[in-house]
Amino acid sequence: MTLPLLNCDMGESFGNWTLGMDADVMPYVDCANIACGFHASDPHVMRLTVLLANKHGVRIGAHPAYADLMGFGRRSISHSPQEAEDIVLYQIGALAGICQAEGTRLHYVKPHGALYNDMARDPELLKGVMRAIRAYDPELPLVMMATADPEPNRQLAAEMGISVWFETFADRAYDAQGYLASRRLPNAVHRDQATIVAQAVALAKGEPLTALDGTVLHLPTDTICVHGDNPESIAAVRAIREAFQALESA
Repeated sequence: MTLPLLNCDMGESFGNWTLGMDADVMPYVDCANIACGFHASDPHVMRLTVLLANKHGVRIGAHPAYADLMGFGRRSISHSPQEAEDIVLYQIGALAGICQAEGTRLHYVKPHGALYNDMARDPELLKGVMRAIRAYDPELPLVMMATADPEPNRQLAAEMGISVWFETFADRAYDAQGYLASRRLPNAVHRDQATIVAQAVALAKGEPLTALDGTVLHLPTDTICVHGDNPESIAAVRAIREAFQALESA
């Protein structure tokens, strides 16, 4: 069984302000989505996070966002497709330079926050992001949201000359279309470790999930997003890794 890769948002500290427990979660994930300075991080944090990923043999992905430090990249900013292309290319280049300095490279691109959500619903914005990746390196996959109907995005990526990794979430509930349920809704975020691990295992095995309204969802899963913000989330990631190791040995 080929299991999905576990990815985690990292390098989101800034100056003397620390966010996340990167050193604790890094040993349990396959991919580190490293912030590129627009929603979080700074050059020093970026370089330290690249070094940490290298130490653990973790693949490095660029995690570009809207220029929104105050809002942590979670607020939509009106951009033309050309502007989206340019800001993504700029951020990819920044992290790629640090990777080159440390003898490693980028493996993929995963947009952050509002940019990630906006491009999932706006094909023209998505094309802008895809053009940025194609311009830098068409071999880099774009990580994007898995939905109930992924084929249009898969086809668009093929037309644009890049590949995609469809991403699901171990600790989030979904709506009927396969989009993440709004955090404002009850039960939109899973807190119970057993529930989180069970959802990750189901996704890894290709089993259906149940949306908040009871709709049965089949979501393609190349990679699963996990979080490392606190001791509880670290414990959940460790439990997911152990569950995946059990699947591999079964």
